[in-house]
Amino acid sequence: MKEYYFGVDVGGTTVKMGLYSEKAGWIKKWEIPTRTENGGVHVLDDIAAAVYAAQQEFDLDNARTAGIGIGVPGPVLKKSIVNGCVNVGWDVVNVAEELGRRTGLPVYVENDANIAALGEQWKGAGKEYQNVALLTLGTGVGGGIILDGKIVSGFQGGGGEVGHLPVVHDADHDCNCGKSDCVELAGSATGVLSYAKKLLSETEQPSAMREIEELTAKDVCDCCAAGDALAQQCIDHAAEVLGTALACIGCIINPEAFLFGGGMAAAGDVLLAPIRRVYDAKVFPPLRGTPILQATLGNEAGITGAVRLVQIEQ
Repeated sequence: MKEYYFGVDVGGTTVKMGLYSEKAGWIKKWEIPTRTENGGVHVLDDIAAAVYAAQQEFDLDNARTAGIGIGVPGPVLKKSIVNGCVNVGWDVVNVAEELGRRTGLPVYVENDANIAALGEQWKGAGKEYQNVALLTLGTGVGGGIILDGKIVSGFQGGGGEVGHLPVVHDADHDCNCGKSDCVELAGSATGVLSYAKKLLSETEQPSAMREIEELTAKDVCDCCAAGDALAQQCIDHAAEVLGTALACIGCIINPEAFLFGGGMAAAGDVLLAPIRRVYDAKVFPPLRGTPILQATLGNEAGITGAVRLVQIEQ
């Protein structure tokens, strides 16, 4: 019986891995370095070697292993072909075919944010729902949409790219994608920090942020929680953009819940409460009150969703 699953989440620095059993849950979770040199040529070899080592450790063979789910930081076509991963060094790579050849196992591939969304819907903050949208707030804004328990990938693998919704109107620089109106320019941790530095340079308004030598987005959130008025302006600026993005998403897919993950989501209601206010003010009125929740799986969302992807695609 094929009871065991490997979940893999490829990042630019580390590859997170997990071995999961339908009967016992997680058997093992670990990480290996992402060797991005030489165009990332070693990454799939390293993953295959780690899978084999885990099978040996727990006396498994392919007859008992259902397959490998893998999340990658780039668009994915047909659950197999990665259409470029800058952080890993890949151009166009048929990951399912290449990793499958190395391991002898079925391999299913998806974008890492989509995988995280699937993990949260299966085992995390969205487990009570079949239809959710996840936004991850970090250096950029990632996104994933789950409808009827399945990932919305889109025709070119760009489904759920909510970080690039064109809702920003006051940016003073371009997004890495080349546009100047993307959600992540204001709604990411990078965007919040940039806006805070801008306000601090343009005004003499007192703020605890001025006392922090190496200011971070977390510091901005902490100062806001402590009642700092200038920090509140920064959070409100991000919330305006993120709440507007949710209103757009809501009018298209009407999810049962929105989930927020990533480092900045740890601020909780300091950030989520103003987002809720903006969303309710801007969304189609019958959709007001959609739950907006903090994700719960953290760094394990990717490997969790990767396991679930194998279960769905079998």
